[in-house]
Amino acid sequence: EVERALHRHGCERIVVTEPGEWRVLEMMQEWAQRFDVPVEIRPDDRFLCSLSEFRKWADGRKSLRMEFFYREMRRKTGWLMEDGQPLGGQWNYDAENRKSLPREISLPSRDRFEPDKTTRDVMKMVERRFPDHFGELDAFGWAVTRDDALEALDHFITACLPGFGDYQDAMKSGEDFLFHSLISPYLNIGLLLPREVCEAALAALEREKAPLAAVEGFVRQVLGWREFVRGLYWLLMPDYADGNFLDAKRPLPDFYWTGETDMNCLREAIGNTRRNAYAHHIQRLMVTGNFALLAGIDPARVEVWYLLVYIDAFEWVELPNTHGMALFADGGVLASKPYAASGAYINRMSDHCRDCRFKPREKLGESACPFNYLYWNFLIENEDRLRSNPGMGLAYRNLDRMEAEHRNAVREQAAGFLAERLSE
Repeated sequence: EVERALHRHGCERIVVTEPGEWRVLEMMQEWAQRFDVPVEIRPDDRFLCSLSEFRKWADGRKSLRMEFFYREMRRKTGWLMEDGQPLGGQWNYDAENRKSLPREISLPSRDRFEPDKTTRDVMKMVERRFPDHFGELDAFGWAVTRDDALEALDHFITACLPGFGDYQDAMKSGEDFLFHSLISPYLNIGLLLPREVCEAALAALEREKAPLAAVEGFVRQVLGWREFVRGLYWLLMPDYADGNFLDAKRPLPDFYWTGETDMNCLREAIGNTRRNAYAHHIQRLMVTGNFALLAGIDPARVEVWYLLVYIDAFEWVELPNTHGMALFADGGVLASKPYAASGAYINRMSDHCRDCRFKPREKLGESACPFNYLYWNFLIENEDRLRSNPGMGLAYRNLDRMEAEHRNAVREQAAGFLAERLSE
């Protein structure tokens, strides 16, 4: 397409913004020789931390942790700061943002946008060319213009941000969005900018329309996590993508593509993904990601799935989150320990287990939640790699108390389950 554009317009040079994927950058770097024209690759200024600034921050550090980067960005911007100290006396209110959703809570209605003619034409083209595509087009309602993206931001700030903090880790069957912002697609394609979305949240705090914990949690996702994973991606690529610390090699189950599984939490998360090309961060990390981690699925296969199915997925953000955070394939570069959890976590943070044929309190047997025995099997399979991890000490002390007979039964049931569900 670049070659065609050069010929069509008689261009004498190329000026382009740096891309969001290493593979594309490598292509761009070959254009000058291939097309025999000067090429200028300009920094992407839609971020709050430049790549050179991130490299300077990372230089010489033994470990790269988002929390310390986030604090530097708070100091730089002055956001949620008072006299050089964090507003409210804490840098991070994450501990206050992990509440399960009350059964009778009223959830905000969500703005969805009627597809315009261009969007409808594209939808028809997709149906014609890709009739067996993964997703569902009937419910498409994402903003495709700057004005609609601004409307979506305003709706989040006014209707959802007050409840976002408390319930950002919660899940509920049949509810795809809860209090989440739904603005990551607009940030990642440039319809919204990170500064304006953070300042909108800060203005709500100033007007006392949203609590500090909710605003801090949202700002941390944008100013902290989003900027951090982008910097990490460009700092460590291309070798970063090749890591497989846990030597996970199993195939991706078919139900990631069909959504047809008797595990209700996975069915809900994948169903949401198919309907909306979206799932919120706990569904991605602690349901689909956690299952892939416990089941020992090949990171490259999981990463392809995440990149293909989500509307906000660019490799700079998808790869670190999946490779490092969800799968621990980088051995602790991004996260200090694996985010591995049994069925108890999902039961605590959702109502999914209530309508599932598996029981979260049963450890073994036909009705036992697969996350339970897969969790212990994961610890056993990766004992040589993980036992020395300080964050895994309690888990391995609990494993050490397990009777040999129970341990063998865990291994046997996990092996049978994986052989049945993950066959190619």
